[in-house]
Amino acid sequence: MLEKLFKLKENGTDVKTEIIAGLTTFMTMAYIIALNPNLLTGFGAYGQDIWNAVFLATCIASGFGTILMAFLANKPFAMAPGMGLNSFFAVIVANIATVAGVSYVQGFQAGLVIILIEGVVFLILSVLNIRQKIVEAIPLGIRLGISPAIGLMLMNIGFGSNVGIYGAYDGAKYVMANFFGALSAGSLKAEMGGSWGVMILTVITIFVGIFAIIGLNHKGVKGSVLFGMLIASLVYWIGEFSFLGVDPFASLKTASWLPPFADMASLTLVKFDFNTLMSLGTFTVVTLIITFGIIDMFDTIGTLVGTASRANMLDEKGNMPNMKEALISDAVGTLAGACTGTSTVTTFIESASGVEAGGRTGLTALTTGVMFLACMFISPIAAIIPAAATSSALIYVGILMLQGLSKIDLNDVATAAPVFIMLIAMPISGSIGHGIGLGLIAYSIIMTITGKSKEVSVLTWVISLIFLAKFFLAI
Repeated sequence: MLEKLFKLKENGTDVKTEIIAGLTTFMTMAYIIALNPNLLTGFGAYGQDIWNAVFLATCIASGFGTILMAFLANKPFAMAPGMGLNSFFAVIVANIATVAGVSYVQGFQAGLVIILIEGVVFLILSVLNIRQKIVEAIPLGIRLGISPAIGLMLMNIGFGSNVGIYGAYDGAKYVMANFFGALSAGSLKAEMGGSWGVMILTVITIFVGIFAIIGLNHKGVKGSVLFGMLIASLVYWIGEFSFLGVDPFASLKTASWLPPFADMASLTLVKFDFNTLMSLGTFTVVTLIITFGIIDMFDTIGTLVGTASRANMLDEKGNMPNMKEALISDAVGTLAGACTGTSTVTTFIESASGVEAGGRTGLTALTTGVMFLACMFISPIAAIIPAAATSSALIYVGILMLQGLSKIDLNDVATAAPVFIMLIAMPISGSIGHGIGLGLIAYSIIMTITGKSKEVSVLTWVISLIFLAKFFLAI
């Protein structure tokens, strides 16, 4: 049955490989289950009830969208509320509440209207193949460069924001920025307080995980990424217990295992406040929808193309089969998020970890989606996986995705320059969409000044101008 549904043999894979790949993807992005409601509710500042509602919405929307990707597109890509977009949404919700003079919950319900409209627009554009035409308008060199650019972004996340350690006095300490000399720097130890030991353990765990994954992969072990993460988790838990005096499993003793359906039903389930949103003015509302749309569209396009490139799923023209179905799944996932109560749902770059573990079909996505739904009941278990262990996987996959540079003609400056601009811009901005936008702008300008402007398609020019407007007009 699974063979018939997902065409496993045709894609050179099997059930065991696909399930391991799905679990790998889930473990690398399980952090979103707790982080998304934290970001959307001010880390619980606006009440436990809405935190519970957003938590449940995150599980349901992520699971639904990912399972739809499995059956509709038969691709190993997972979806969840997008990072960056959720932080932006939280700021917008707070602004709506302040300007309209309503509670944060009412502002949240007004903000969900933006996500709803965005999802409807994307669904229409996907059905009409307009989003696919936008993908095809991206020059081949840029498309080939997306995968290594995402690789650098994954490495940046793994060494940076995924494992931020908070000091006693001056905020975040990112492990690879503050680790060097940490064992002998007494002032740093005093400054960081109890976080100093956590930082040392985090760095050790990250590298143990990376080396374990590489070693297992060299031995031909299937699921090397997943098993490497488990080894890294074990190292971190032992370190917590032995050296930091912390019980890594203490949270399981008091954890709640029952899904908070009542909170979601009363606060976020199909709770759209059109009146509050429109009180901001039509121009403001349209600007917000366009901003969310641009960021989400190119984050999704970049993730799909970059991850598919790593999995050798692109044809000779750099196009991905079943792109339309994948984009429809993404749009419906956003609609599911709006209806249940979370910000824009998009395809996650962490899907690359599952692809690297051998995932090639929708069975990988189905496994990940089922795990998200199961987290309505087992979220406490997902919460104890240390960020340092997931960082190991992200960094390893990032290193492998850099191999995509070999497909690009680096001797042609007109091709190479936009790609290298994108390589730098993506991790610095923290946005796949912004990286692609700068790459397209650079490509259009370079092709013009080298006398090749006729080779730039009209749609590429239009997209470049839209990004210029977004960057300079802050829309």
